[in-house]
Amino acid sequence: MRLILNVLWLVLSGFWLFLGYLAAGIVLCVLIVTIPWGIASFRIGLYSLWPFGREIVAKPRAGVASFIGNVVWVILAGWWLALGHIITGLLLCVTIIGIPLGIANFKLVPVSLMPLGKEVREIRRGGPFDATLGRR
Repeated sequence: MRLILNVLWLVLSGFWLFLGYLAAGIVLCVLIVTIPWGIASFRIGLYSLWPFGREIVAKPRAGVASFIGNVVWVILAGWWLALGHIITGLLLCVTIIGIPLGIANFKLVPVSLMPLGKEVREIRRGGPFDATLGRR
C-alpha cells in the first residue's frame, strides 16, 4: 500500500513540491550564510518526494537555536512552501482518490514552516517476532 500511495503522491504532488524545496535549498546555499537552512530544505524536500513509510520526529536536543533558525526560515522560505502544501492539499481533496494525499499535504505544513530541530526516519514495521521479543 505504501508503494501505491508513494507513486500516486509522486505523480500528483510530490515531484512539484520537491522542486519547490530544491529551488529554496539552492537559493539558500548560494547565499553562504544560510547554508544550514538550505540543507534543511533538501532534507524535507527529499521527504516530500517519497513520504509514506517515513515519519518526521522532533530531535530531543533541539533548543533555542532551532527556534531562532525556524523564525528565520519562515521569513526566508517557509511561508511560500507552506502555502504550496495548502494549495496542493486543497486541490487533491477535490477528488476522492486524492483525499489521503491532501491530508498528507496538510500534515506537511507544520514541517514546512519549522524544519529545523526535526529529523526524518523510517517507520519500523512490526514483524511476526516483534511481539514475542517484547518489542512494539
